[in-house]
Amino acid sequence: MEMAFLAAGFGAGIVALAAAFGIGWIGKSAVESIARQPEAAGDIRGAMILTAAFIEGVALFAAIVCVLLALNITV
Repeated sequence: MEMAFLAAGFGAGIVALAAAFGIGWIGKSAVESIARQPEAAGDIRGAMILTAAFIEGVALFAAIVCVLLALNITV
């Protein structure tokens, strides 16, 4: 049972790290795009926010799966 808690902890950590990396990459790319083409800032910003929301959704789903594994609940 202790290994389930350890695996869930590692899984949650990996999920958080991957989500942070993905959103940071999106932000970097959006800022570079806006710097190159300032007139498209609104469209780029909208696409960036939508993509970040999708990443957060997937990260939340994965974190919930990690909690369910820690509680030993089958999905």
